Amino acid sequence: MRYAQQPSAASAITEVVSRVEDRLCTLRWRWPDGVQAVYIHKAPAETQDHGGAPPQGLKLYTREEYKANNGYRDRLDDIGLVAYTVYARTSEDGDTVLVHQTDGANRTVVSAGKARIYYSIVQKKALFGKQKTVHMTITAEVPVPKEVLCYVKKRGGHPSAKDDGVLFPFVQDFPAGRCALPPIEIGKEDFVRIFFTDGPKYGLYYELVPE
Repeated sequence: MRYAQQPSAASAITEVVSRVEDRLCTLRWRWPDGVQAVYIHKAPAETQDHGGAPPQGLKLYTREEYKANNGYRDRLDDIGLVAYTVYARTSEDGDTVLVHQTDGANRTVVSAGKARIYYSIVQKKALFGKQKTVHMTITAEVPVPKEVLCYVKKRGGHPSAKDDGVLFPFVQDFPAGRCALPPIEIGKEDFVRIFFTDGPKYGLYYELVPE
């Protein structure tokens, strides 16, 4: 399988549209005349196609299947932004050839939704001590890498952002489900809160929810 060396504009996929409902994505597109099958590639939206060789994980889909199903339907088990690319399938000298398009007309990006990360922070003060103990719990719908979250400690009030105090990274990834973190000791006037390390980046994939 390879890309066509000199693809024709007449063999290009156009007018790709998508609809997501109940985590089911439906794709429709305009078929070029004479093309009886396509290959569909699904990947995170940030994945780049540099036009070298066809990507792995392609799915063959025929024109007959498209007509029977009124499009192409796919279950979204991912989170964040997902890109679908539709390649027209032709043949040359017995080889399978894909039409590689640089105009992006055969590509669409959909949102697969966000996974929720619930967090709980419980502070316990000693009666006469100068410190208090903080118990943090993370409950995630999917596994979460440790670099996604951090906690911030601030003296005299609750932190309002990750830069509003002293930032501390987490040292272990979070599995799906409930995870009780080892307790930490802070000063009586200190307060702790959990934030994304990069809100614009990780906010596309996760929703941080206090319990």
